[in-house]
Amino acid sequence: MSKDDLTVETAEAPAKAPYSDPPPAPLLGTSELGKWSLYRALIAEFMATLIFLYVSVATVIGYKSQSTGQACTGVGFLGVAWAFGATIFVLVYCIGGVSGTSCHFSMNTHILMNKHVWGHINPAVTFGLFIGRKLSLVRTVLYIVAQCLGAICGAGIVKGIMKHPYNSLGGGANTVAEGYSIGGALAAEIVGTFILVHTVFSATDPKRTARDSFIPVLVPLPIGFAVFIVHLATIPITGTGINPARSLGAAVLYNQHEAWKDHVRINLAPTVFDFVYTQWIFWVGPLIGAFVAAVYHKLVLRGEAAKALGSFRGTSASTV
Repeated sequence: MSKDDLTVETAEAPAKAPYSDPPPAPLLGTSELGKWSLYRALIAEFMATLIFLYVSVATVIGYKSQSTGQACTGVGFLGVAWAFGATIFVLVYCIGGVSGTSCHFSMNTHILMNKHVWGHINPAVTFGLFIGRKLSLVRTVLYIVAQCLGAICGAGIVKGIMKHPYNSLGGGANTVAEGYSIGGALAAEIVGTFILVHTVFSATDPKRTARDSFIPVLVPLPIGFAVFIVHLATIPITGTGINPARSLGAAVLYNQHEAWKDHVRINLAPTVFDFVYTQWIFWVGPLIGAFVAAVYHKLVLRGEAAKALGSFRGTSASTV
């Protein structure tokens, strides 16, 4: 092979797509209230969470119903975990370009940029992305509201279709299993949500999406698998929350003392009103896990802590 041939082949070798980090989202983002894209995203989040609750809770009820009649039947923990993970994979892929755009190529700068992230379907994911400055406060709050409403409606559909087994088999609500403490269950929710949100940040990282933009399935696939493996680990402990909307929707429709007693419990005027039961393990745990994952990704994996320290040292040296 001649030198000219080598030169031609080298020139024709595909170059890596350049990328650029998008600017941080505005803190409030009130200007988004006048944009149709926001409301389209809210509808997508509502519908996706509705579908997620319908499939996942129906799978849980179906498994319990089958295993109650005859031991070792039904899909088992593995099938339940797969139902959750596979549904998230499908839904994140379906609404990725609506409630969170993946990436776009700027014709002006010839740089592949990552604007938002893919579908959330989870208030903890939305909160983590807000901490990471990927979302504005307005979009974050509205996303969480849409997700919770969608979860309640999805669980309501399951209850309407499977009313008797739904009421008799726990309604798919998250509770702390016997033999586990409240602290242990809270830790399981924190760690499980950390794994999920850490995966979301890694899968939607601008550098990674620039490199893998020609294979869009590579974003929702690891997120779905993260949900799958976390369910395998924590179903025996809490039934696996890691998604406050999922826990809230099932608990609201089941509406039994057992479903609420392991959620946030606040003692108010015990002589008149013993306890006000609101969710806390399945809200506080996921939100803490999401916060830690966001901080870990920004400060450690993206090196922002080292950059800030280096900038501080450089400024200090120049002023001496």
